Amino acid sequence: MTASHTIELTGTSLIGADDIPGTRSPFQATDPATGAALGPIYHEADEAAVARAAELAWEAFGSYRHTSFEQRAAFLDTIAAELDDLGSALIDRVHAETGIPTARVQGELARTTGQLRLFAAVVREGSWTGARLDTPNPDRTPLPKPDLRQRKVPLGPVAVFAASNFPLAFSVAGGDTASALAAGAPVIVKAHSAHPGTSELVGRAIRNAVRAHNLPEGTFSLVFGSGQTVGIALVTDPRIRAVGFTGSQQAGIALTAAAAARPVPIPVYAEMSSINPVFVLPGALADRAEELGSEFIASMTTGVGQLCTSPGLVFLVDAPGADQFVRAAADAVRAASPAPMLYPGIATSFADGARRLTANENIDTVAVADTAPAQAGCSGVPHLFVTTGEQFLDDHQLQDEVFGPASVIVRVADVAQLTAIIDRLEGQLTATIQAAPTDHAHARALVDRLELIAGRVLFNGWPTGVEVGHAIVHGGPFPATTAPSTTSVGSRAIERFLRPVAYQNVPEELLADELRTDNPLGIWRRIDGAVTQS
Repeated sequence: MTASHTIELTGTSLIGADDIPGTRSPFQATDPATGAALGPIYHEADEAAVARAAELAWEAFGSYRHTSFEQRAAFLDTIAAELDDLGSALIDRVHAETGIPTARVQGELARTTGQLRLFAAVVREGSWTGARLDTPNPDRTPLPKPDLRQRKVPLGPVAVFAASNFPLAFSVAGGDTASALAAGAPVIVKAHSAHPGTSELVGRAIRNAVRAHNLPEGTFSLVFGSGQTVGIALVTDPRIRAVGFTGSQQAGIALTAAAAARPVPIPVYAEMSSINPVFVLPGALADRAEELGSEFIASMTTGVGQLCTSPGLVFLVDAPGADQFVRAAADAVRAASPAPMLYPGIATSFADGARRLTANENIDTVAVADTAPAQAGCSGVPHLFVTTGEQFLDDHQLQDEVFGPASVIVRVADVAQLTAIIDRLEGQLTATIQAAPTDHAHARALVDRLELIAGRVLFNGWPTGVEVGHAIVHGGPFPATTAPSTTSVGSRAIERFLRPVAYQNVPEELLADELRTDNPLGIWRRIDGAVTQS
């Protein structure tokens, strides 16, 4: 662990270079393990602060989008270094505000800085510009062929909504912020109220990087407040041109509606709900039923089930090994220890969802963890339920996400019934197949259907854990996201905040470097349809 430097928390929003105290309702973080309040006290920002942040972002956009690839990449690298320098001060604050174990916080910090450095490398490499050149032909008949060139330009300032369950990797300096800044877009982050101290620490680190690179102050701002006030004010401000969001389906839909109702609508890239179905085929059951049952619960309880890729449904073909799978999973649930959830509100929501499943006459409760070690009011108690394929098909409510350590095993009659079930499933972030070589014929048919409803299809693994890289997709059809053709994780996330522009017969000296004939940046481009570095 790196040594830390001290940043004093002030409880203020960071509007450009200024610390602006909020004027509305006070709030503060709570230690989910003890229920103790954590200082300082924050106040929600008002519309004037949001408008000022948007004004500064728009002023910054004109110059920030013209920074060189190296300037922008170095800025992202500096943010990562600033976060590393916070060291234990940041890690301890995340743990105190969320209850996330220190080892996992360290891993999430590494993922966050890794994302920033990934996008720095993406910016330097340059192919994200989508540069294309079509050679003109003035002698073509009946009409001359013009000189056409294309590149991508940033949409404009982006509003980012921090997530509760990843206070670093999907929060103030998370993937949405990193990819927007990489695209050349200033960012205004609405902090999550469950971890305000963490948010302020990270926000100040980003502000330090802005200053270090002499960037306009509006390149980054951080505001505190509720989604209904600050959030809507951000989304409806005419200077905001796109939104990145990770959170509940209800909030994501509300923001999307507000953005669509603007005089000039803007895109909302919202990651929302997913139950991440897992399909266990007969050969896999025959080979490793008990192992799979235990692994399933290990995945379900990772992060107290507060991961957007947690397996909320497991479809089990009723074949030899099915009973052993259920028993092993039930034993693992009973042996699991309840742990603090991120904040009281999310714990209450999970408890309500678990009670709803328990009361559902179409399913049976097969295991509940021992609640003796549970901290009152904020613990997630693992639950496991079982139902049949017929009952699942008859009860659409079983597709509702219960965010926390609970899952439903659906015992289906045969592989044919799986097909009918898949055709009824909503959009998902992930879908997983557990299969032996003898299952491959069936697995091929399942993949053909699952790729239509999921952003990531896994084979013989578990959906928790998202590798950050160039080939990853963290997205999917509605209601997993509002934009199924995009990803919020990996290098392609930058594409959300860019749009293509064509330039026809523009003089060479007026073109951006990535479109010049001599390719001074040395980037890969598509010339007359062929990809080349010339």
